[in-house]
Amino acid sequence: MDEDEPLAAWAERREQRLRPVGQLRAVPLGGGGPRGAHVGRDGPRLIVRWDGFQWLPEAVAEDYAVAQRILHGIEGDGVRRPPYAAPRPRKAPGRHRRP
Repeated sequence: MDEDEPLAAWAERREQRLRPVGQLRAVPLGGGGPRGAHVGRDGPRLIVRWDGFQWLPEAVAEDYAVAQRILHGIEGDGVRRPPYAAPRPRKAPGRHRRP
C-alpha cells in the first residue's frame, strides 16, 4: 500500500486478488500429498468449497471424471449438441461442378 493510496482503493485492489468465495476444488483422497490431477484418475476425490476463510468439504466424487463434472457444472453425458439439424446445401458451390 502506497502512502498516497486511499484505503478504499487498496481494499478494492486486494479483493480482486483474493480467491472468490464459493470456488470449488477437487482434492484426491488417499495418501501421498499433493499430486497432479492426472495421477490416479480412478481414485476418489473430495470436492471442497472456499468460504472466504477455509476450504469446507462439499461432496465426494468417485473418480476424476465425476469430479470434473461437479466442478464445471456438466449435466447429462456432457456432449454438446446443436439446437437443430443444420440444413444441407442444395448444390455444391463453384461453376466447375455439375448441377
